[in-house]
Order: sequence, then structure tokens, then C-alpha cells
Amino acid sequence: MKRLLTILIALCLVLSLTIPAFAEEEVYYLDDYAIDEDYYRDNPYKGTVLNVYNWGEYISDGSEDSLDVNKYFEELTGIKVNYTNFDSNEDMYAKIKSGGANYDVVIPSDYMIQRMAEEGMLLPLDYDNIPNYKYIDGQYKGLYFDEKEQYCVPYNVGYVALIYNTTMVDEAPDSWTALWDQKYAGNILMFNNPRDGFAIAQLILGQDLNTTDPADWALAYDKLLEQKPVVRAYVMDEIFNIMESGAAALAPYYVGDYLTMHDNNEDLAIAFPKEGANIFIDAMCIPNTCQNKGAAELYINFMEEPEIALANAEYICYATPNTIVRNLDEYSYRDDDVLYPDESVTANYQYFYNLPSDIQTLMSNYWSDLKVDGNSNASTYIGIGVFVAAAAAYGIYRIIKKKRREKYYD
Repeated sequence: MKRLLTILIALCLVLSLTIPAFAEEEVYYLDDYAIDEDYYRDNPYKGTVLNVYNWGEYISDGSEDSLDVNKYFEELTGIKVNYTNFDSNEDMYAKIKSGGANYDVVIPSDYMIQRMAEEGMLLPLDYDNIPNYKYIDGQYKGLYFDEKEQYCVPYNVGYVALIYNTTMVDEAPDSWTALWDQKYAGNILMFNNPRDGFAIAQLILGQDLNTTDPADWALAYDKLLEQKPVVRAYVMDEIFNIMESGAAALAPYYVGDYLTMHDNNEDLAIAFPKEGANIFIDAMCIPNTCQNKGAAELYINFMEEPEIALANAEYICYATPNTIVRNLDEYSYRDDDVLYPDESVTANYQYFYNLPSDIQTLMSNYWSDLKVDGNSNASTYIGIGVFVAAAAAYGIYRIIKKKRREKYYD
């Protein structure tokens, strides 16, 4: 037993040493849009620290043969990147609002950018320091959350859709009501954040996702209460292990993440429900807690270098607002029907807008009540022991298994 343990420890050490070495070899080269490395090396911020706050699983990080974007930035600039993750816009907002941490770059979604800008929580960008802003598609500039183009640079574009396991679901669903279907009780996952969670119920009810009528929110809350007995768990990043391992049948989530999951489980498929869905833009901003604005703008510009935007698009599998990457032949193998669905699919999709404070409070209170009200035992939460064991086993599997991603080099 001791010998086996020694071997396992040695194997872990070998993996920890070799994986970064492999990652260093994975660099994208685009002759026409090669990174001007001297531009990044010749900066006055060497030796400083940059604090970046982003969604989980939302950057090319060196795993599974991808480019480690943050490490590459550090090597070029001499700036140390402290990189941490959040699970939802609301969690990110609460942490910054409370003064619990000072971040230099954050990547919220559209409606949260609108809210933070209105509350004076964002610093205006100096776009002279972000020349790669020219690569952003015009359709994503000057939108409702940043009409004067002051506060953000778009990072990714996404949609919410319905992910399902073809071995567990009788037929392809075409409606969000599948998440209320009793025959899938205990095998349904649901968003673990209020805005996305309420949106699903609102779409079924035919409501505007930005309604300010308290009666609408009450009806949506009742609809979510009706669903709760069939929900196995309310999740965010946990969805990857659960759906990839075949442990649930249905889940709403973001289309880019679906492609990542499908890479690891070909039994998964995606549906665009007839009621519509949320369309969103996540964008890079500088919060008023920033301590290193110049380095933050350098980082934002770096993220829109075509080579870096390509690395992120390949790894994250989200639609990119970067026109150079979008039009690359090397990127064309991605599933355009999923990332860039036809207008007939997205015609009734809705953006989230910042809600008035009284409606935000109402929504938050309803959500808190939902999570503690009614049946909240086995049908709602995954058995901790079983799930931890399964997640650990599947984590080892994901380390060993490489995703089938093509890489392009000159």
C-alpha cells in the first residue's frame, strides 16, 4: 500500500512538472497579425501586480494543450497576474461593492456593466492605450450598456440554450418546459443564479425579461417553486463534471460551454427553445477599485490581439466579437450553427437590462426563498459523498483525456 502511494505521489509530481512544459509549446502564429512583442516588453509596469477577476473556465489557461494566456502575458510584460474566478455577475458585484477586494480588470455581463457604470463603479477607459479595439465588430459597440463607448471592450458573445443527454431524453426538446417534466425528476439541473434562473420561468410565461411589474416576478417565482421538486441541483461551473460524466439529463447553460462539454461527451446535444432565450455580451472593464490602470489597459489590449483572441476562442468555444478571428479560415471548423445561430433562431432573444433597485431586491428575496422553501432534500441537492467521489474520478479522466481541438501553426 505504501509503495502504491509512493508511485501515485511520484506520478502526480511528474504530471505537475510536465503539463506546464507542454503548455509552453502551444503558441498561435498568424503572420498577418503577429503580436508585436516589443510593444508589450517596453512598458513601465514591470514588476507590478495585476488583479483580474473573471468567470470560471473562461480563458485559455494552458490545460489540455492550450496556450496559457496569462503566463504568456507575464513573460512578455514582467507584470504578475493574480487571476481569480467568480460564479455569477451578482457574486462579482457584491464582492466589489463591499470593498472586499481590489481588482484591476473584471469581465461582467452587459446588464451588470450597465448597473456598475450607473453606480460609478467603473473607470473610463483610455482607448488610445487599447488600439486593438479596432478589431471589435461594430455590432457589439455602443450598445445600451455602454452607449458612449466609455467603459468596456467586448470579450465574448453568448446565448443560453438547453443542453440534454441523448441517452436519457426520449426526444429532442424544443421548449424550456422540458425542465419541468416529471419523467426527468432528479435528473434536471438548474441555474444557480437568480437572473438566469428567473429568465427561464419568465420565457415560459411569455414575460419580458426586464419587466418591472412585481406581479410578473411573483408568477415567475411560483413557476420556479413548481419546478423545484424535479430539480436535482442548482449549479454553475459544477455543470461541467455533471453533464460530461452523464450524471444528469437536462440543463440550461451557455452555448459556448456546451461545445466544451460535447468535446468530452458526444452523447450531449443542444436545443434552442421556441420561447427564446437570453443573449449576452461579456466585456472587459476596469472597476474603481483599480490600483494599476495602465497595466489593466495593456492587458485588455493583449486580450484582443488576434493570436490571443484565437487561443481563447478555441479553448472557451464562445462566439468572438473579434472580427479578425471570426473570419479566419483556421477558425471556420467551429460549429457556426451553435456559436452564430441564424437570425430566425435569435429573433426573439432578449438582453438583460439593469433592473430598478426595488425589483432587484424583490428578485433576490424571491431567490433566497426559493432555495430554502419547499422540498429541499435529496431531490434538490446531490449526495455529497457520492458526488465528490465521482467528481474526483472524472477529474482524473479529464486530465488524462485530451480534447479534440485542432491547432494551427505556420
